[in-house]
Amino acid sequence: MGVASEDVVVVQLGKGAGEPSVITVNCPDQTGLSCDLCWIILEFGLSITRADISRDGQWCYLVFWVVPYFASINIQWTSLKDRLLSVCPVCSIPFYFDLGNQPTTSQMYLLKLFSVDRKGLLHDVTHVLCELELLLHRVKVSTTPDGRVMDLFFITDGMELLHTKKRQDEMCERLNAVLGESCISCEIQLAEDFQHGVSSLPPAVAEELFSLELSDIEVCSQALSLDMKKLKKANVNIDNSLSPAHTLLQIHCVDQKGLLYDIVRTLKDSNIQIAYGRFLSDKKGYREVDLFIQQTDGKKVVDPEKQEALCSRLKLEMLHPLRVMIVNRGPDTELLVANPVELSGKGRPRVFYDVTLALKVLGICIFSAEICRHTTCDRQWEVYRFLLDETRRFPLVNSRARSQIVDRVRRTLMGW
Repeated sequence: MGVASEDVVVVQLGKGAGEPSVITVNCPDQTGLSCDLCWIILEFGLSITRADISRDGQWCYLVFWVVPYFASINIQWTSLKDRLLSVCPVCSIPFYFDLGNQPTTSQMYLLKLFSVDRKGLLHDVTHVLCELELLLHRVKVSTTPDGRVMDLFFITDGMELLHTKKRQDEMCERLNAVLGESCISCEIQLAEDFQHGVSSLPPAVAEELFSLELSDIEVCSQALSLDMKKLKKANVNIDNSLSPAHTLLQIHCVDQKGLLYDIVRTLKDSNIQIAYGRFLSDKKGYREVDLFIQQTDGKKVVDPEKQEALCSRLKLEMLHPLRVMIVNRGPDTELLVANPVELSGKGRPRVFYDVTLALKVLGICIFSAEICRHTTCDRQWEVYRFLLDETRRFPLVNSRARSQIVDRVRRTLMGW
């Protein structure tokens, strides 16, 4: 008995508006597979409302109930299925269907876009790139004194077709359609010897942005809203009495965008495997998560220090999954957003999309933007830097206006 290729990933669309679609994955097991699947689902703009996970170390069966975060998102379900299928491992048993070769490292490309500046321009471009499944790895955006913008996007193609003229033409046509007469030129080329940019944050700013705990001063400077009180109610408990072979990890916390991804990413980077799991929501906006876990050696998590380290890391990810703050950069005002990078090197999807969307909604122009990496003593971070233009509605010297900007950006990132 085997599994046909069309049964490895099955997508059943919701029957009506608001009804969740169901994604079922049935394939050989692989370390970190749950994390990779959640990353792709988040990249496509989908929220996981419920999930069931069952794994035995050799085979896995996962079910995700998903809905779009925004009604305006056009989900390409066939592309989503193909992308999910691409990370499923090859069946090693001869009588199972061969899913093909594992994906290799994607080729990096440099998109050069020269245009006349206008409000919302950067988000409109980012929206097109996301719809085309083009992933942003590094961005350098600058505005000239005469009101023109040079955008440099280092991208990879989720469909692995950007080497073809047809795919490149499609991208430029879509961008020209959105930018209209403001588009001056659109070029794409291979990015040889690509490297992530390194942040050059002042030490005091970096210390606050990447601190493990939130002091009262940090809460003030990062303008955390009252929603943080809900986040602080997150409970993480470990119980070794219910199973002879597994540790039960129970999590109760407020719902937020990418929550399941944050949980499985943390477990993956902590060398913890999920054997069985259930991800549910209640009617009050909270999540109930029950996971039966093991260490990579197949043993329970019994060491008190390991238990404390795991619970602390999970609480931190739920309390402060994305860092947002506004600082002075000489005479200018800079918005900083940071998120942890997986040990594999992957950053969080759609962060640039969400930040530029929030700023567009607020009517704030972006003078320059950059994506870079920052390394602390225990992990690597992806840092998004935006120099903001002054507006009458949001005078950037005003602390209240700064707090409103940070709050809107954070709410968009968290899906609130």
